[in-house]
Amino acid sequence: MAVDTLKVTIDRGADAGARSTFDVPAYGNQTVLDVVSWVQQNADPTLSYRFACRVGMCGSCAMMVNGVPRWTCRTHISKVVEDGAVAIGPLRNLPVIKDLAVDMDPFFDKWVAAEGVHHGTATRDDPIAPVDEGSAARVEANAGIECINCSVCYAACDTVAGNPDYLGPAPLLRAWTLLNDAKDEGRRAILEAVSGKGGCHNCHSMGSCTAYCPNELDPMSAIAGLKRETARAALPWGRR
Repeated sequence: MAVDTLKVTIDRGADAGARSTFDVPAYGNQTVLDVVSWVQQNADPTLSYRFACRVGMCGSCAMMVNGVPRWTCRTHISKVVEDGAVAIGPLRNLPVIKDLAVDMDPFFDKWVAAEGVHHGTATRDDPIAPVDEGSAARVEANAGIECINCSVCYAACDTVAGNPDYLGPAPLLRAWTLLNDAKDEGRRAILEAVSGKGGCHNCHSMGSCTAYCPNELDPMSAIAGLKRETARAALPWGRR
């Protein structure tokens, strides 16, 4: 990094769009989360933000960095700094609690609304159902199980920004995963949930969710799959 000091602008979110600018020492291998932590520890102890694992496993440190949603613990300043400056803000499309901390409740409420919960019928006394790992459905299910609920795709989605009722990429990805899970018995409930007012057919297939997913998942393809299955289920010969 060619600069000794970074000009860091932090959008205070809920504070009527107020912004604060700080001069932060620049170090090698410095992450955006390192910068935010330096500000809180050395310049403004009132700054609120979230983090936990610091290694890209929990997703709680996600923020907007130069207008792009990212995991700040895995984003090196050297990759995003522009003319010695970087702008950091709270994830968009979610209510701001304070500064860089957003309210995740609407995001998780949409998981429930999309029937993104396991629908089991077996009991502990029943034998474990076999899973064919090579089946096409299992391959589709496996493709989405690494979602860690960080909400980066939700923040990246312009459809969510324009339509608060839209369920969003991560909840729909979860619904697709369960729809393809041989152990889940909620097919009808899932298809009804994702075909409604805020469902999969609102997606404009712009692909921001897939482009920005830190785990390189593909919500856009999952949503396309839901569109096909809901259309098939609407036909008399497609119901089951």
